[in-house]
Amino acid sequence: MAGFNALAEQVRDPERDPSQRRQALRKCLERFAPYGHRATWHHLCARAGISPDDRSPDPERLVAALEELEEAREVWLAYERDFARRRREQKHVGVRQPPGDAWHRRCWGGRGLLPVEDPGAAPPAPLAEVLRRLVAEAEAREARRAAQAMHSAEQALLARRPGAVAHGRAGRMAVSG
Repeated sequence: MAGFNALAEQVRDPERDPSQRRQALRKCLERFAPYGHRATWHHLCARAGISPDDRSPDPERLVAALEELEEAREVWLAYERDFARRRREQKHVGVRQPPGDAWHRRCWGGRGLLPVEDPGAAPPAPLAEVLRRLVAEAEAREARRAAQAMHSAEQALLARRPGAVAHGRAGRMAVSG
């Protein structure tokens, strides 16, 4: 099974028949489809001026659609790299459960980031622009949750130290060591 980059090379390959290049672009959506496969396909076709049902589209338009998809994918990959870095930092201070919401776990790999049931209802803006906004919102949520989790982890570490002061439901309580 070919990966995204190998399929992207096939889309760009002038030696391939346009129908094969179209099929390679469709397969790229099996690896990265922010709106879901069908809605992302319709979005790319609309933005590149391709009919979704055209079996032999203009290769230049296919490459334009691929470039939009690649730009959006790079936004997502940068987010995933940053997320991994933040998780390492969180684990280092004792936060073992990711403080993020279920959204990140559901869309790992870049499929269904912003599910769109009706292919015609996808946002008309370029995919990368939509993903930048989506990532900014996710990072803001994660930052709030991470700060809370870090604070809780720090409090737990302080509570384990001899002579530390822990805050319980009943207020302040001295912990002797």
